Amino acid sequence: MRHLFALVLMLWSLAFARDQFDVYIDATELPVMVHATATEVRDRHGELLRAYMVEDGLWRMEVSADQVDPLFYEMLIAYEDKRFFDHQGIDVWAMARAVRQALWNGRVVSGASTLTMQVARLLEDGSTGRWDGKLRQMRLALALERQLSKDEILAIYLRIAPYGGNVEGLRAASLAWLGKEPGRLTPAEAALLVSLPQAPESRRPDRHPEAARIARDRVLMRMAGDGVIDMETALAGQMDPWPKGRQAVPQLAPHMADRAAAMGEGRHDLTLDAGLQRSLEALVRDHMASKDPRLSMAVMLADHQSGEILASVGSPDYGDTQGQGFVDMTRALRSPGSTLKPLVYGLGFDRGMAHPETLILDTPVQFGSYAPQNFDGVFRGEVSVRHALQLSLNIPVIRLTEALGPAHVMAAMQRAGMQAELQGGAPGLALSLGGVGTSLQDMVQLYAGMANGGEAVPLRWHRGTEEGKGLRILSAASAWQVGNILAGLAPPATAGPPGRVAYKTGTSYGHRDAWALGWDGQYVVGVWMGRADGTPVPGVFGGADAAPILFQALGRARERAVPLPPPPPETLQIARAQLPANLQRFGPREKQPALQLTFPPDGARLALEGGAVPVKLRGGVPPFALLVDGAVVQSGVQRPEFLAPLAVQGFTTLSVIDAAGNAGRVSIELQ
Repeated sequence: MRHLFALVLMLWSLAFARDQFDVYIDATELPVMVHATATEVRDRHGELLRAYMVEDGLWRMEVSADQVDPLFYEMLIAYEDKRFFDHQGIDVWAMARAVRQALWNGRVVSGASTLTMQVARLLEDGSTGRWDGKLRQMRLALALERQLSKDEILAIYLRIAPYGGNVEGLRAASLAWLGKEPGRLTPAEAALLVSLPQAPESRRPDRHPEAARIARDRVLMRMAGDGVIDMETALAGQMDPWPKGRQAVPQLAPHMADRAAAMGEGRHDLTLDAGLQRSLEALVRDHMASKDPRLSMAVMLADHQSGEILASVGSPDYGDTQGQGFVDMTRALRSPGSTLKPLVYGLGFDRGMAHPETLILDTPVQFGSYAPQNFDGVFRGEVSVRHALQLSLNIPVIRLTEALGPAHVMAAMQRAGMQAELQGGAPGLALSLGGVGTSLQDMVQLYAGMANGGEAVPLRWHRGTEEGKGLRILSAASAWQVGNILAGLAPPATAGPPGRVAYKTGTSYGHRDAWALGWDGQYVVGVWMGRADGTPVPGVFGGADAAPILFQALGRARERAVPLPPPPPETLQIARAQLPANLQRFGPREKQPALQLTFPPDGARLALEGGAVPVKLRGGVPPFALLVDGAVVQSGVQRPEFLAPLAVQGFTTLSVIDAAGNAGRVSIELQ
C-alpha cells in the first residue's frame, strides 16, 4: 500500500515542478538496450535451419514486426496496456484505477505497469515489489519514451520478454513452446504467448501445463470481452490443445550450419532447401539404421547449372559418437576409387586419343614395377572404350592415363576446382584408380562440371559469397560423350523411375570407401559410404550400397525426371568402322607374350581329387578355351587360373587356345 500512496504523491508534486521534472527525466542513465541474439542459419527461402544459443545460455532470437502475427499485437496491447500508443510511459488513468481499487479492497487488485515500464524493468532486471524499484521503472519508462519510438519499445519487449526457463523473446518462445514461427498464430496460440511473460516460471508449459492453459483461457475470455475476438472464437480456442512440453529448435544441416556460424555471428542465408534437406537427412538416417553403427554416410545434391548446393548431409546422426557423426564427411579427404575414370576418358576424347567406340586392350600389362589388375582379376582382351568405362575396368584406363600423363589428369582436377592431395610427390598412374585424397564436395563439383558441358561449376552454399566463373575441364562434345556412356548403365534394382541418369560408382582400395556420383538434366548428386576413421569395411561396394541412395535422392529432388541434354553439333557419333584409322584402336598393337601353360607341368603325375585339376596360364590374350584330348570342355575363360574338369584316370592331353589363336599343351597322367 505504501508505494501506491507514494506514487500518487509523486504525480501530484510533478504538476508544480515541470521544468525540474524534465531535467530529472532527461538526466536518466539508460541501461544497455542492445542484447545479443542467436546466430541463425536459414535456407534459400528464409526458413530456419539452425540457431545457436547466446553466450549466457539463453534462447534469444531477433524478431521483426513483419515476423509476428498481427493478432498477437492486438492481444498484447489490449491485455497489457490498452493506452500504450497514447501515454508517454506512465498510464495515469490505470494508476489511478489501481489506487482506487487498492483503497476500496484493502489490497492490490490490479497493476498499473505499462509495457514501457515492463521494458524498463526487463532492461535493468529490476524488482516490482519495492516502491523505490517502481519509481525507478517509471523514471526509466518516461526516458525511454522520449528517446525511442513506440515500435522500438515494442521490439525490445518482443526480444527480451521472459517465457520460462532459458527462453527469452517471442520468436524463441514460439519455436520452443509451439514448434513454429510466430508469423501465423491461432487465437489460442497468441493468447498463450501473451500470458506467459506475466509469470514465466509458474506457467511454463513443460512444468506447469495446466497453469499455462488456465492463463491462456483467461486471456481468450478477456479478448472476447474487449472485442478483439468474438466469443465463439474464444470458446473454440479454449478447446484447442496446449503445449505440455518443449519443442526442439530446428537442427537441420548441422555440419553446414556450423560452417556458416564459424564465419561470424548474425544471420546466414544458405543456398540449401530446407524441405529437401529434411528429406535427404531422413533418407540417410533410415538407410543406415540397420547398418553397423560405426558406418557413416554423406550425401550432397546441387544444381549443376547454378552451382548452388541444395542439400548436404554430412553423416547419419550429428550427435552419434560411435560413428563419429560430428565429422562432416562431405569435406573429409578420401580415396575416390573408380569415380575419376570418366574424367580420364573425357581427356582422352579431347586429345584425339580415343572415341567411345575405340578398341582398347584389357590384357596383362606392366609399367615398371606397377602391374595393374582389374577388380575381378579377369582380362577381357580387346574391348571398346564405352564398354571399358561401363565395366569400370582398371587396365584400359591405366593405359590411357599413361598416354595422357598423370600430371595432366591432376591439372584437370585442379581446373575443376578440386583440392586434391597426394601422399607422395608427383602423381602416378594409380591416380586414375583413386590414388589421391579428395572430398565428396570436390567430386560433386567435378561431376557438376561434366554435367555442365565440360565447364567447371564452382559450388556455392552460402548466399553471402560471390559467384565464381569456372574454367573449362573438357570440351562440350567430350563431356556429352562421357555422360552418354554413363547413362547407358542400368540403374539399381531399387532405384525407382527417376529417368535417365549418367552415373558412376566406385569402391576404394580395401573397401574403405563406397561411392556413387551422377547427374540428370538439372541436378548432380554425390554419395559416400564408409567409416569416418578410414578403416576397411569388407563387403561394401559403391554399386550396391551408394548407387541406390543416389537415385532416391534424385527422386526426392524433383517432381518429374529432367532429361539429359542432346549432343552438341560437333559430337562425332559414328560406328567404329567409320572412325579414322588412328581412332579405331587405341595405341600401337602390342606384341602379346606367348601363351604358356605353367601348371600342370608337362609329364606330371597328379592325383585325381574332386574331379578337377588346377590350370595356370601366363601370357596370351583372353578369352581362353580348354580342350581335353582334343575336345572342347570350357570356353570363354577370362582368368589365367581356373579348374579343368577331369574325371577319368590315365594319360590325358590338356590344350589351351587364346583369342589370338596361340596354344599351349601338356600331357599328364591322372592317378
